[in-house]
Amino acid sequence: MKSGEQLRDTAPPSAPRKRWYRGLGAQVVIAMALGIAVGFAFPGFAADLKILGDLFLALVKAGVAPLVFFTIVMGIASAGDLKKASRVGFLALVYFEVVSTAALVLGLVAANLFDVGKGADLDAAAGSEQAPKAEDGAHGFTAFLKGIVPDNFVGAFSSGQLLQVVVLSVLFGVGLLALKPHMQDKINAGLEVVSEAFFGLVNVVMKLAPIGTFGAIAYSVGTSGSEMLLALAELVLQYWLVIGVFVFGILGLVCLLAGFNVLRILQYVRMEMTLVLGTASSEAALPGLLKKLPRIGCSKQTVGLVVPTGYAFNLDGTSIYLSICTLFVANVYGIPMGIPEQLGLLLIMLLTSKGAATVSGGTFVVFASTVSATGNLPVEGVAVLFGVYRFMSMATAFCNTFGNVVATFVVAKWCKEMDVDKVKSALADPNAFLAKSEAEELAESEKMPHRNAPEDTPAPTEAARPTPSSTFAK
Repeated sequence: MKSGEQLRDTAPPSAPRKRWYRGLGAQVVIAMALGIAVGFAFPGFAADLKILGDLFLALVKAGVAPLVFFTIVMGIASAGDLKKASRVGFLALVYFEVVSTAALVLGLVAANLFDVGKGADLDAAAGSEQAPKAEDGAHGFTAFLKGIVPDNFVGAFSSGQLLQVVVLSVLFGVGLLALKPHMQDKINAGLEVVSEAFFGLVNVVMKLAPIGTFGAIAYSVGTSGSEMLLALAELVLQYWLVIGVFVFGILGLVCLLAGFNVLRILQYVRMEMTLVLGTASSEAALPGLLKKLPRIGCSKQTVGLVVPTGYAFNLDGTSIYLSICTLFVANVYGIPMGIPEQLGLLLIMLLTSKGAATVSGGTFVVFASTVSATGNLPVEGVAVLFGVYRFMSMATAFCNTFGNVVATFVVAKWCKEMDVDKVKSALADPNAFLAKSEAEELAESEKMPHRNAPEDTPAPTEAARPTPSSTFAK
């Protein structure tokens, strides 16, 4: 028998703990603090640091159009399959559109009530230089239609006109549905691989976020002073408040109409929601939700249809973020946004909100594309908001994920794909149900027969041992 000292010598070395300052969130906060200090201490020098934020933003914009194209095309392909597959998919899509639109409207109403961004005016002239200049000629609905239809495929991406990319994405997705199933599978697989490559590009660019944040915040503070800091702090608090109103107000009302208690549902998935808050990523909760929701009484078919599709089409938190932050940029630069302009903005966001990624940072990329698609807002205002994005992204991911949980319960109830008695019994005491179900699952796993390997079969080497799947480890 080995001694304790020998065991310590042969034990595998533990993985080194990641230093707190190596996380992107911590680095952005540090860069934000440095930017504030430089902006106050050296306002003249800080004004020249604007180029850092501009370069970072240019790199982000480089990946926006391809990401939106791939996401919408694959989303339409999935939605088309759902509509043909069953009534569950169709009702889920209807629910997604109604609730997402309610989230957009709530964000616009809250932004107007709070007057987000007012009092922290940036250089309006600089903003107007960034905005596309209006061309001479005919205006109105006919000119708008001509502007959103590209004259060639590549030109839509090179011109930076996101609405043209959206139109191409929709047409391409519909055309993809007309192909034979085996051809669809090949094209979808290829699109998914290329999409992952572009997400990798954006992830690399996001590592430069602290530099861009430092330049943007230093420039904002150096040219506007403390008004910008107060406006950003107020924006974060107001955003969390609006998210709370949506979760416990609108989603609470939806649950009440369906016969559920929103607090009990939240208690049942609290572990997954805690994980989402910590990682600021909706995808972190997906494996747990796909396991827990069927366990409580929702059919596996409904969970398999609603949850993954909701990750592309039912992004309530992203919708609220787009509404509030887009009006924030408009108010900061003194660009008027009346009712007609906000209705047009609503139509744009109904499209762009479907292009958000489920990973941390995806909402910010779509926000940049939304501001660019408006045509009259300065895109440089996006870089200013990245400094507080981490504080807002936690609420965004939480709202997106919990919105899909509620959608699963509601759609399953509508389609009679739910054991209602079991769900109500479980939600009466979520803690007890979780403990019982976990104990039953453990007991079943212990009863399963285990095959013993033959004595002459060598033990697998380290290289031959299977590695855990990384499908959801993003």
